[in-house]
Amino acid sequence: MLTEVVATRYVTPLREGGSLPGIVEADDLGTYVVKFTGAGQGRKTLVAEVVCGRLARALGLRVPELAGVHIDPVIGRGEPDQEVQALLRSSGGLNLGMDYLPGALGFDPLAFETDAAEAGRVVWFDALVGNVDRSWRNPNLLVWHGALWLIDHGATMIWHHNWPSAGAAADKGYDASDHVLATFAPDLAAATAELAPRVTEDLLTEVVADVPDVWLADEPGFDGPDAVRRAYVEVLLARAAGVGDRITLGERSADKPSQAPEWVRVRLDNRKAGK
Repeated sequence: MLTEVVATRYVTPLREGGSLPGIVEADDLGTYVVKFTGAGQGRKTLVAEVVCGRLARALGLRVPELAGVHIDPVIGRGEPDQEVQALLRSSGGLNLGMDYLPGALGFDPLAFETDAAEAGRVVWFDALVGNVDRSWRNPNLLVWHGALWLIDHGATMIWHHNWPSAGAAADKGYDASDHVLATFAPDLAAATAELAPRVTEDLLTEVVADVPDVWLADEPGFDGPDAVRRAYVEVLLARAAGVGDRITLGERSADKPSQAPEWVRVRLDNRKAGK
C-alpha cells in the first residue's frame, strides 16, 4: 500500500510538465512533487506512475519513493495563479506524490555518463512498460548524488487507454533509437537475462496491489478494481517474456547541443582530459 500523507502547504508549480505538477509540503515533514487527479491527463497517469515506479524499484532501478497525498482544495486559496487554483479545487482527495530530490539535475547525455549495464537495464525496463517519453528530447532522468534516478512514467503503458486492444501490446516491439541512453551501448542481453526472470506473476500482483481502488473504479469493461489490476498483470507478464528480443537500436533522428549547466560540462571535459 502507498504511504498516505496530508498536504499542508502548496509551495510552487513545476511548469516543465504538461500536467502542471507542484511541489507540496506534507504533515510528515516531507516535500513531494505531486501529480494531481484534476490534471488533464486524468487518473491513468497516476496509475502508470504507481505501477512503473513500484516495478522499477523492485527491479533495482532508482525511482523516488511514492506516496498518496491527500489534498484539501482550500490549500490553494492563497495561490495567485488562477490555473493552479482551478487545478487544486478539482483535485480534492487522494493524489500522487513523489519524494522531492533537492539539488537534483536533469540528465544530459552530453554532460553525464553511465555504463552499458545500467543503460541496458533502463532501456529494457522502458521497453517492458512501453515508455515513449525517455528520449534525448525529454530524458525524464535526474542525476542526484551522482546516480541516475528515473522519473515521470505517465506516458507509459499506452495500452491501458484502450483495453480492448491491450492483448496486442504483449508482442509489440520497442524502438529505442531515440532513447536518451542509446548512445551508451546498452547491454540489452545482460539486462534481459537479469531482469526478465524477475518479472513474475507474484511480483506484478504485488506491484499493482499498491494502486488505490479509487483510481481504478468504474473502468469500462471491468467488474471492479481487482479485475483491472489483473489486466495489468497479464499484459506486463506477457511482455516480459519476450520484449528483450524486440528492442531495436537504430540511428538517432537528430541531435542537439548540451543543455547542462556550464560548470557540469567543464567538469566532464576536465575528467575526459585527465585533469
